[in-house]
Amino acid sequence: MTPKVRAARAAITVFAAALVALIATGTGAAAPARADTYVPISGTGSTWSQNALDQWRKNVSANYGMTINYSGTGSSAGRRDFIAQTVDFAVSEIPFQANPEDGSAPEAPTSAYAYMPIVAGGTSFMYNLQINGKRVTNLRLSGEVITKIFTNAITNWNDPAIQADNPGLAMPDKGIVPVVRSDGSGSTAQFTLWMSKQYPALWSAYSGRSGLTSQYPTAGAMKAQNGSLGVAGYVSQNYGEGAITYVEYSYAKNSGFPVAKVLNNAGYYIEPKATSVAVALLSATINNEPTSTDYLTQQLDGVYNSADPRTYPLSSYSYMIIPTATNNIFTKDKGNTLATFARYMLCEGQQQADTLGYSPLPMNLVLAGSEQIKKIPGAGSTGVDFTTCNNPTFTPGGDPTDPASNALAATAPQPADCDKQGPNQCVTGTAGASDTSTDVTGSGGGGSSSDASGAGGAAAAGSGAAAAASSAGSGAAAVYDANGALVSGGTAGVAGAAVSSPFTLPDSGMGPQQWLMVAAGVLLLAAVIVPPLASRRLRRSGRDGD
Repeated sequence: MTPKVRAARAAITVFAAALVALIATGTGAAAPARADTYVPISGTGSTWSQNALDQWRKNVSANYGMTINYSGTGSSAGRRDFIAQTVDFAVSEIPFQANPEDGSAPEAPTSAYAYMPIVAGGTSFMYNLQINGKRVTNLRLSGEVITKIFTNAITNWNDPAIQADNPGLAMPDKGIVPVVRSDGSGSTAQFTLWMSKQYPALWSAYSGRSGLTSQYPTAGAMKAQNGSLGVAGYVSQNYGEGAITYVEYSYAKNSGFPVAKVLNNAGYYIEPKATSVAVALLSATINNEPTSTDYLTQQLDGVYNSADPRTYPLSSYSYMIIPTATNNIFTKDKGNTLATFARYMLCEGQQQADTLGYSPLPMNLVLAGSEQIKKIPGAGSTGVDFTTCNNPTFTPGGDPTDPASNALAATAPQPADCDKQGPNQCVTGTAGASDTSTDVTGSGGGGSSSDASGAGGAAAAGSGAAAAASSAGSGAAAVYDANGALVSGGTAGVAGAAVSSPFTLPDSGMGPQQWLMVAAGVLLLAAVIVPPLASRRLRRSGRDGD
């Protein structure tokens, strides 16, 4: 090999090495730590917030090499697992229960813990209903009607009370099938808490209770299914026509199905979009006493009764239960992983909340959550860096402790006139069916919701999933939930498998670092292949010149 060829090979190799070094430094940005920096951690609990958690777990796995294992077993199971020290963290919509409503032993954690808010959202009412063979996508329901449906006081869709909520629809003569959770659920706890607060007589007459329950008492035509995917999956099937369930908005959005607009205290029927949840939570009372074991837990009476016309009344947020001391399975190394994941969730992760069917946490909760992160062993007493926190509710230059600085709430649109209680009814579809309007079949007039133009690709994608389910043959394999109940398939006339599945964002494709890695590989390959070829050519040229 001639000196010129050796010099060329060396130059190519050095340049390729420089590219690799540039990749390692993140092209000038802060580089994610290597995968071997983070010890895998595991958690269980809420299915209400699982769609957000699953997307975030996917993100940090790709970007940081983290392994965050999570199983949506229900909030009650998550709290029990945390007490038993079989998981590193849990997720729940309600705190530990000192006096469980089922008469079981008090939930007494065996190690130090704290609650950290992770995501906000609306408990929605996903339904499957047709009029004259066409799907209804603009159903409206008052709180009293919802409570009567889920306490068997209203059992048919043409009930006069439902018809009064829906002047634009000729409600069909069809039985209602309320679908409830069969497992211990934070969603059930939040829904029954709302009923017990707003309609105590109806709720206590049905349940024999005066407060919330995590285990829904079933009766009449009700169907019980395991998990959020179970209830959403049942409603989304052909056999689910006439059914309605309570589930986090994300599941309806992803399933391609609509949700009922719920009447708020200002007299407007509102959908649980990110903006309406953000406005609602401005009226939440939060336990801000740092010495309290219930620090950062929510009191929602103000949300239920907010006079703001933009409010969705069943808005709330979910907690991650985090260890504040090491225990039998939780170490400082795991704490480093959990703290890094928590910082990501409170800031960057909130950017995707709206797309996933949730609402970003307001910055006052992020600030308080940051203080909770500092308590995690292995966190290095480091919380969130607010100078780089990309939470979309933050108003640049605003005070993060001031609720008025919530940019999402400040820009929330006012509802349309046709969403007001009265003779007219907006025809615009909701949630996963936002791109499908409903014809006026009743006596009222129509109209479009104020943000109807915001219907996006997520809804279209969801509608495609629903269509796929509808076209599936009745010979599909049987699908059962965790309780052995048939969800889909296996029976004549039952079409398709349940289409509800965790929501995922589209792959963003190759970024600058990936392209630089490809370039470095090409250069290194050139450093191996080109010099020998060039050397032979030079020797051949030398012989020709002799």
